[in-house]
Amino acid sequence: MTAPATATRDEIRELIEAQIKTFGQPTPLTPSELSECHCRAERIKLLGQELDRVATRAVVALPAVPPPAANSD
Repeated sequence: MTAPATATRDEIRELIEAQIKTFGQPTPLTPSELSECHCRAERIKLLGQELDRVATRAVVALPAVPPPAANSD
């Protein structure tokens, strides 16, 4: 995995951990906390889309593999 993809994956992990911590609170969420959760969810979505683009570019950039040579028996 490339360095930018690793950094993106790490950021997603941190955001998800923050979501879990927030939703695990025993008290109801405040309007501010709900807003923060929404922002984190949007950021997670955008970062996931970026990872998809990075993966797609990586696959497209792979060199073509020639087909195996046919046996001429």
